[in-house]
Amino acid sequence: MDGGVRRVTGTRLVDHDGAVQHGDFLLHPDGSYCASNGDEDVAETIDGTMRLVTRSLQNWHTHLAMILNRSMGEGLPLMEWLETSVFPVEKGLTAEFVEAGTRAAAAEMIATGTTFACDMYYHPDVVAGVLVEAGMRGVACGPITDFPTPSYPSGGAEALQKMGGLLRGGVPSDRVEYGIGTHAVYTCSEETLLKAAEMASELGCRLHIHTSETRKEVADCHAEHGMYPVEYLDSIGYFQEGTVCAHCGWVTKKEMRILAGHEAHAVHCPNSNQKLACGGTMSYPAMREAGVDIRLGTDGAASNNSLDMRAEAKVASLIQRHDHWDARILNPVETWQLATKGSIDWVTWDLDDIRMRPWGRDGRRLLANLIYSGTRCLDVLVGGQAIRRDGVTVSIDESRAGSDLEDAVSEYYSKI
Repeated sequence: MDGGVRRVTGTRLVDHDGAVQHGDFLLHPDGSYCASNGDEDVAETIDGTMRLVTRSLQNWHTHLAMILNRSMGEGLPLMEWLETSVFPVEKGLTAEFVEAGTRAAAAEMIATGTTFACDMYYHPDVVAGVLVEAGMRGVACGPITDFPTPSYPSGGAEALQKMGGLLRGGVPSDRVEYGIGTHAVYTCSEETLLKAAEMASELGCRLHIHTSETRKEVADCHAEHGMYPVEYLDSIGYFQEGTVCAHCGWVTKKEMRILAGHEAHAVHCPNSNQKLACGGTMSYPAMREAGVDIRLGTDGAASNNSLDMRAEAKVASLIQRHDHWDARILNPVETWQLATKGSIDWVTWDLDDIRMRPWGRDGRRLLANLIYSGTRCLDVLVGGQAIRRDGVTVSIDESRAGSDLEDAVSEYYSKI
């Protein structure tokens, strides 16, 4: 994979402010850009006449290798789906299956313009290795539960010990790091949660947890502790700055203020929540009013069927408008800012795709078309490296990844 400055000529560029700029631009490896005079020394000149340049999408809650489980157990409620479809096959999960699944998931994300994933799944060393190989950015969080898992047959103590070893061994690359994925308040004891928080503080890594995803989770936590999940986590001193809290569909305004006070990331996963009929959706306006940092995530391909963050952005916008009876919530610019927040990388989209028409005067319709209609992703540049060019991913053999996934799934399910 090559690196360096890219010149894109005759193009339209949208940065985080959502304004459409026209002209020739230099895209620098550090994420900055500037107008091009046409005589600079560059790694490549790209004809941007029929391209839209934007920041890349960021996926803040994933279970990447669960692409192995995509479209299985359709139509089942959450707990029945987990207990009858997911958990039985995961007993046979191996590092090789995780590698095949993660590689296919990475290929799907790159092909749809995503360059970052905050993952929580088994064999985090394998997940991190695939993300590095793919040229992506990410956080590979090993899941911590008190019950035995495929990666940690002895349970939470073994999980924490192994994660500690990975963390002390250093980050896999300057773009991919490890984190600790305490699964949830109902799968981790107070002792496990505190040990994980202490390790995260000591080793300077990120914590990642499912928080208030379902009404039952919230009710059970209150019945046991007299507090809702975010209150409970706060009361035991769990939170670290930047803790990733996935879902947050059933949180009180008090809990929102707690999240804001810890500078936690609340990750909205609307497709998964609706598909599994969780009944509660994060309240974006209330979260924003409380000062919470909100991100978007797809959850797993098993509960979403897609890792395409454009689809997640579209549904986030629509469900918030629908739930709050307000069509002004999450307009195209704000929706795109939510989906690309923190990105320092670049993606180009095909303006020749009929779904992007009409462009509108000065390109004013382009961002709305991209979110609500879609188009082909042509180029993906991460830190100056092209991991996708002219509609072909170069860091992963997409066809091979698909074939390997099929083979892995056949073997995986034969173990049931």
